[in-house]
Amino acid sequence: MASKLAGRRLYYTINAVAGLAIFFFGYDQGMMGGVNTSPDYVRVMKLGYSTYEGPSEGYVATITEPTRQGGIVSIYYFGTLIGCLMGGILGDRLGRIKTMILGSLWVLFGAALQCSAQNIAWMCCARVINGIGTGHLNAIVPVWSAEVATHTSRGAFIASEFTLNIFGVVVAYWLEFGLGFIGDGTSQVRWRFPIAFQILPVLAFMACLPMMPESPRWLIKMGRNAEAREILGRLRSEDGSVEADRAVREYDEIVETVALEKEHASRNSYLSMFFGRNDGGLHVARRVQLSIWLQIVQEWVGIAAITVYAPTIFAEAGYGARKAQWLSGLNDITYMLSTLLAVVTIDRLGRRVGLWWGAVGQGISLILAGAFSRLLKDHPEKAAQYGGAAAFFVFLYTFVFGATWLTIPWVYPTETFPLEVRAKGNAFGVFGWSIGNGWLTLLNPVMFNRIGENTLHIFGAINFLSIPLIWAFYPETANRTLEEMDYLFMSKSPFVWDEEENFRRMKEEAERARIEGKTAGGPATPASEIVDVKEEKN
Repeated sequence: MASKLAGRRLYYTINAVAGLAIFFFGYDQGMMGGVNTSPDYVRVMKLGYSTYEGPSEGYVATITEPTRQGGIVSIYYFGTLIGCLMGGILGDRLGRIKTMILGSLWVLFGAALQCSAQNIAWMCCARVINGIGTGHLNAIVPVWSAEVATHTSRGAFIASEFTLNIFGVVVAYWLEFGLGFIGDGTSQVRWRFPIAFQILPVLAFMACLPMMPESPRWLIKMGRNAEAREILGRLRSEDGSVEADRAVREYDEIVETVALEKEHASRNSYLSMFFGRNDGGLHVARRVQLSIWLQIVQEWVGIAAITVYAPTIFAEAGYGARKAQWLSGLNDITYMLSTLLAVVTIDRLGRRVGLWWGAVGQGISLILAGAFSRLLKDHPEKAAQYGGAAAFFVFLYTFVFGATWLTIPWVYPTETFPLEVRAKGNAFGVFGWSIGNGWLTLLNPVMFNRIGENTLHIFGAINFLSIPLIWAFYPETANRTLEEMDYLFMSKSPFVWDEEENFRRMKEEAERARIEGKTAGGPATPASEIVDVKEEKN
């Protein structure tokens, strides 16, 4: 099947299969929002009690143990933290396909345990196991996608998968909303079935993986060059020709880069990467810090509060419980549609511009949403006006985030690391995401409880603080090949303007060496020699 596909058909097939894993990821994140409000779940986990609010509202759960509830949710991110580090090691050793299969097995085991949980200890253990599997997939699926995509459409390729990610959030929300109408709303099916449902996309993903091509870059790294050439031929030409110009040129660039990176193999442990030991001037530690902090900041720009606690925000804006649920569901649909804008703009505008305009739009939206929520409390007689305005800015925030900050922090770590450690490098990004998400899952209830709508003002301010951070330290990666990223980060200075100058100079040297090699009728100057010359100049 997929082994006979070539060109765009193969490209789109890989995109769809990777999208199944990203759909699961979104579904798994969105699922706990509805599970947490299920009366039977609240009873079984001893989180509070439920009261009947009439036929229009049904049974409404009241949480008396918010720390315990937050702990069940956040412990999942401890699992993803462990899983991403495991997945990074296995992805570089066993390959992308085998690691994704192993991650899927962890997910299936964890999901089965979760949907059959009988107490809080059982549930916590199950969520850690499920998180380990998710960590595997989060570390490897974006890397696999980036390594098969072309450099001019790499961002759009991964961004399109995140449309399915938010579609997973939408499916989770409306599935759980509908199950709330079964019987009197207290059935255990209301929370056990949504947890079990995640097994279906993971099974479909696993069934497709054996037919998918391995990353040609990983194959070259492992010395399996013939297989890599065949796969590159199928990816870069409609007839699958290994002699296609694009395939040959990309193959040569990868081989050249692998030869350079093998000179620095001692830097491939997590500790060596984090502290920058023996990296031969490639500054891997700098890339690690950029990846971790971009993912942490992604959570601190406010999405955790909006996604998980949107019903609370709508309720404070003056809407009833059922209407607040409807608005949250519509907000998720807006979120999904906004990712289509990211597909169109992420490669055209670049990563930096997307993060800039996203931070401005998100910051303004959060500050105004908080301001109108305050006005609503001070002037309840104007609930319709102020409540509607607060809800509008929540929707606007979600739309802007989906078009910018949702996708770019996931794309960036897949692009910036050397091939030799790319899976481990992306694992550091997932590591940062796990820290940011787990931290805020515990903090958000406390913040909203203590300072109310001022929580939104804090997140709004962080958006504006992120702008100079991006401007100074995050160089542009759009429309550059993965092999060219070393030219950026080999600059001794961490500032973008110096990295861009280094990129321009080194690329000119590489092109000159390639032309001289062709003119002389011999091979081009190896990349390692170009690097050595550059290091001497510095």
